[in-house]
Amino acid sequence: MTDQTLPSITRMRHELVRRSLTVAATERLTPHMQRITLTGPDLAGFQSAGFDDHIKLMVGGEARRDYTPRRFDAARGELVVDFALHDAGPATLWAMNAVVGDAVMIGGPRGSAVIGGAIGQWLMVGDETALPAIGRRIEDGGAVRAVVAVPGPADEQDLPGVTWVHRDAALAGDAAPLLAAVQGLDVAPGTFVWIAAEASVARALRGYFLDSVGVPLGWIKASGYWVQGQADRTENF
Repeated sequence: MTDQTLPSITRMRHELVRRSLTVAATERLTPHMQRITLTGPDLAGFQSAGFDDHIKLMVGGEARRDYTPRRFDAARGELVVDFALHDAGPATLWAMNAVVGDAVMIGGPRGSAVIGGAIGQWLMVGDETALPAIGRRIEDGGAVRAVVAVPGPADEQDLPGVTWVHRDAALAGDAAPLLAAVQGLDVAPGTFVWIAAEASVARALRGYFLDSVGVPLGWIKASGYWVQGQADRTENF
């Protein structure tokens, strides 16, 4: 691939607001994904312009964890958040045990980074923690391909354009399954590559697309949504 006009990144700042919300619905989408629908008057003014925005979920006093707003319906006053059940931290335990009527506090998003410009298609690669952002981007429309690692067939979601990679949840920090799945993919000019997974996995995938495929630096975004063995830590590259 050769350099070309770079995609645009519009950065938006939002007023940082803490919102006290109530669980309106809870659903186990797959064995490793819990969907929680939140509601409440405090959602007035909520903004999330980027598909990979993050809110802070505050449970158990001081525990704060980052989650992607999967869907926001201003007319209905509902915020949907999907929780990847890949650990036994306080937020995961809260999501697994939440019932209608439970209260929870969220903060943010602090800002949004909206990626646009002359993007012909998207290639999104990640693990189950990336599924909320990937699902949201697919539903936004346009040409999107995705390669997603999940523990097994029961963890697949009804999303078009996704190639599913099955690997044991205990191996979520191993880059090999996703690297094997993306090798040989045609990454045409005008493809924006978006990556989110365990930090070492995301770093390996980023290196592959930059060094072996030749994706220009401005056409790739990679994030470590979690770091194996370290609670509440993320990495951006």
